[in-house]
Amino acid sequence: MSFRGNTVGKIALLLGWLASSQVFSQDQAAYDLVQDTTVRVMEVVVAADDYVDSDPERYYGQIQDLLDPLIDFRGFARSVMGPYASSERYRSLDEAGRKQLAAELDRFTAVMRASLVRTYSKGLLAFGGSRIELVLPETEDTGEADSSRLSVRQLIYADKPQPYVVMYQMGRNKSGDWKLRNVIIESVNLGAIYKDQFLASAREQAGNIDAVIDSWTTVVVDVES
Repeated sequence: MSFRGNTVGKIALLLGWLASSQVFSQDQAAYDLVQDTTVRVMEVVVAADDYVDSDPERYYGQIQDLLDPLIDFRGFARSVMGPYASSERYRSLDEAGRKQLAAELDRFTAVMRASLVRTYSKGLLAFGGSRIELVLPETEDTGEADSSRLSVRQLIYADKPQPYVVMYQMGRNKSGDWKLRNVIIESVNLGAIYKDQFLASAREQAGNIDAVIDSWTTVVVDVES
């Protein structure tokens, strides 16, 4: 079975999510870390061309190994769940309800992680030869010299004269490490798209979160050229 059928627009979006995810440390430049991750991910993609059709799990596993320490999957999943995993809802629950919510978040994190990695890994295979440039990172204007948020802009040159613009929204965790929290490609906010998908499914399932998780499939969002 071949995994090379996605459009360039979709693939550009998919590359954006994987190729620049990285943990930031306080003594290293964001630009250098993003560039290093881009190189390592694309090395995996190029090498996978020889074996992915016969052994896709090997390829998924290699991409997953790069992403697990880098992306805040749990924080992303909690954001996607919106009010169903909010602090306000947690505080309103009794002990049993809090345990159930924690279990739902754990399960959705695992489901979303697996779905995202497979979806994006497939798209990367057809996008290995594109030129990628990074713009020096900018700290978000929070009024503080040491911000807890950082955005990195990447330009991906593919099938049109103007590059795709990808913004990586980073945030510090409790340990002070930088992690990828969200991605915006050509004004398409992935976190917002998936949140809308989750909330729509929750309405269809009458608030049954287990049913939402059971039926979850990560949508691939088209980016218009």
